[in-house]
Amino acid sequence: MAEFLQLEMQDGVRMTWNVIPGTKQDAANCVVPVSAIYTPLNPNTEIPVLPYAPLRCRICRSILNPFSMVDFNSKLWLCPFCFHRNHFPQQYSAVSPTNLPTELYPQCATVEYMATAETGPVSPPVFLFVVDTCIIEEEIGYLKSALAQAVELLPDHSLVGFITFGTYVQVHELGFGLLPKSYVFRGTKEVTKDQILEQMGFFAGKTKPKTGVIAGARDGLSAESIARFLLPASECEFMLNSVIEELQKDPWPVSADQRASRCTGAALSVAAGLLGVCVPGSGARIMAFIGGPSTEGPGSIISKPLSEPIRSHKDLDKGSAPLYNKAVKFYEEIASQLVHQGHVLDLFACALDQVGVAEMKVAVERTGGIVVLAESFGHSVFKDSLRRIFQSSDNDLGLSFNGIFEINCSKDVKIQGIIGPCTSLEKKSPLSSDTVVGQGNTSAWKMCGLDKKTSLCLVFDIVRKDAPDTTDQSKNEFYFQFLTYYQHHDGQMRLRSTTILRRWVAGSGSVQELITGFDQEAAAAVMARLVSFKMEAEVDFDPVRWLDRALISLCSKFGDYQKETPSSFSLSPRLSIFPQFIFNLRRSQFVQVFNNSPDETAYFRMMLNRENVANAVVMIQPSLISYSFQSEPEPVLLDVTAIAPDRILLLDSYFTIVVFHGITIAQWRKAGYQDQEGHEVFAKLLRGPKEEADSVIKERFPVPRLVVCDQYGSQARFLLAKLNPSVTYNSDNPPPPGGDVIFTDDASFQVFMDHLQRLAVH
Repeated sequence: MAEFLQLEMQDGVRMTWNVIPGTKQDAANCVVPVSAIYTPLNPNTEIPVLPYAPLRCRICRSILNPFSMVDFNSKLWLCPFCFHRNHFPQQYSAVSPTNLPTELYPQCATVEYMATAETGPVSPPVFLFVVDTCIIEEEIGYLKSALAQAVELLPDHSLVGFITFGTYVQVHELGFGLLPKSYVFRGTKEVTKDQILEQMGFFAGKTKPKTGVIAGARDGLSAESIARFLLPASECEFMLNSVIEELQKDPWPVSADQRASRCTGAALSVAAGLLGVCVPGSGARIMAFIGGPSTEGPGSIISKPLSEPIRSHKDLDKGSAPLYNKAVKFYEEIASQLVHQGHVLDLFACALDQVGVAEMKVAVERTGGIVVLAESFGHSVFKDSLRRIFQSSDNDLGLSFNGIFEINCSKDVKIQGIIGPCTSLEKKSPLSSDTVVGQGNTSAWKMCGLDKKTSLCLVFDIVRKDAPDTTDQSKNEFYFQFLTYYQHHDGQMRLRSTTILRRWVAGSGSVQELITGFDQEAAAAVMARLVSFKMEAEVDFDPVRWLDRALISLCSKFGDYQKETPSSFSLSPRLSIFPQFIFNLRRSQFVQVFNNSPDETAYFRMMLNRENVANAVVMIQPSLISYSFQSEPEPVLLDVTAIAPDRILLLDSYFTIVVFHGITIAQWRKAGYQDQEGHEVFAKLLRGPKEEADSVIKERFPVPRLVVCDQYGSQARFLLAKLNPSVTYNSDNPPPPGGDVIFTDDASFQVFMDHLQRLAVH
């Protein structure tokens, strides 16, 4: 596993199979698809930044890389993808074995290009706040203080705009400093760009051009008219703070048996139109702060009477959520508009009820937006996450904009698609597979928003029918090149190129080599993304059965056993943890939607689809660390037998961090022993998990929820729900003294493995 982590640190790539099955049939037999999880902006200080334009192959447009063969005498280089011989240009005339350009060094498989001449002027980032006012006074107070803090942290050169909405949508004219002034739109209708141009006086006193698309300063809009609504943060700080300070609850009366009239869809439509008119093509984010469900106009998810409950998973399965499909279609249109403009939708949903994250998922995910889900605008999950977006520190997000992602592969590999925060640019090429997974049918994708942690899951198709009889090992190689063209957070356009090489093997004698290259953590992350995608895309899909069949097939092919003898079954250390991952994935919130709302499920899946392998593994199989007097902090099995009265357990399930005190520890803490002289060791024991939890919270985004609880307390459920139920209310083996039992009929991991062994050897 260590070598895979090393490769990831260097190039940001984790592949399921690092020795690739060489034919279509071999790949199908391997069950887990040939795929990669790639982090385009993987933070690595050793990646060289080159101040010139990349050298591309004339035929396939791939970039010069360490795997290109170079003929120094005739000044030619051979492209490893299409085998075309390219001439070096004049500026490379001094190239020689002792004078190599940086991009040919073996350790520089990932490089970044920053060609200043062709990138044009640096454009400032744009932040457009869209704020819900149909919330109670207390929540408005929390939101005002969070927004005021965010405004202080905005980069001075960034442009900022402000929209509020309730029954109506108000666009605030921040450039008018004499008194507060805003333009009001009805919340019942979608708003087009033409209506925005006309109603907001962009051509006041001037004639509007008869033809052509009007967008931005270059198409005839004056900088003054744009600056009425989008101003540099340093210039409008006073006006913006005044607007935030005077925010009030939506004045429209709401009867006791009705929901507030909230026009979320219309507000986002106005925001997308305003950015499309003023700053098309430059890095901009719509930051929507929403405190309840949309009940008015386009994109509404529920009617106003409180007697009607908000849709559940059961309603969606039975097709009894009448507004769902219509709302999803509306947000698909918003997503297409934002992708075309190169803009991002970020969502901060803070309410005890659902707000419509499930419907908005398509717009957030396709534009690469951030999503934060919390119970209140006063909750640390929201406040700390918002602060982290703008804060400059070692753990800052490194928000980047306007990315385009492209792939080049060797001719026997095709790309089925990407599962992750991007949109297909429909650039059909010979690399596109006929089988489509996620965003497919293309070899180029738009990534409107991306940051240091944004990770894409690329699913490949091996198309070679049979392996050629070759003894030349150098031909048994597949090449992959990932190109990310993006606007860096300092405003410059950059191009990052990562080129990797993987060996392929074919035939029945290759099993051992395939096992050696199997990355079980990456495979678990890929299977989680695939099963989540299939649950949303396929009707009547049974996720548990699909995962079970895949695991049985994999164990049948790669396990060591005697036929019909389950007790003889064993797995190589390279595969041994994979069944455990699948067991926990079957029980996770990605597969078991019971007890989660559609909004929560959409949130969990969006986070899974954008995080790297390490974080995805924590979501699938939480980590559990034990603190006790007897030993140093140590990882323990995710099992109910880990609970003991004199232990503190720290559970990290990515979205929630639980500090769980055994009953004896809890009683001592309540008695205040930690504050008494002579009990310093106990005080230190209590501090240990809290400090570890704080260090995890500090570097994670969105900020996880911290739960501190005691054995037998009501919040102990956060831990018990994640543990393997090896001791239940009806099991024969009793719990250890002071231990716990789980009230469930779920199969334990031991039962699961017994069944797996029995089925794999048949």
